[in-house]
Amino acid sequence: MGSIRRIAAALLALAALIAVSACSGQPLSTREKGTLGGGALGAGTGAIIGAAVGAPGAGAAIGGALGAGTGFVVGNELQNHEVRQSHLQSQMSMQQREIENQRREIQALKQQQEME
Repeated sequence: MGSIRRIAAALLALAALIAVSACSGQPLSTREKGTLGGGALGAGTGAIIGAAVGAPGAGAAIGGALGAGTGFVVGNELQNHEVRQSHLQSQMSMQQREIENQRREIQALKQQQEME
């Protein structure tokens, strides 16, 4: 019965941590989402494994730390990929506008040449 209370307390503390961090007013970045998700999954898994050996609090703490670290690495890589994609999209948009400008100039030159 004591281990169930410890697991419940650890999960409640984790839920409170997530709730407090979610109230920052800014949308979470991909890196932050990865860190929080990894930490939550790691803490939950660690608490379950820790309960099996009689230390759910320690398991939750260790699992949460490892999960948060892994989630940070994955979230960071995803965020970097999003930034690269955004940069490429911006470059493509600029090039598309330049192509359209050149097409208009060519059309104008053709019309001018036909009038002469």
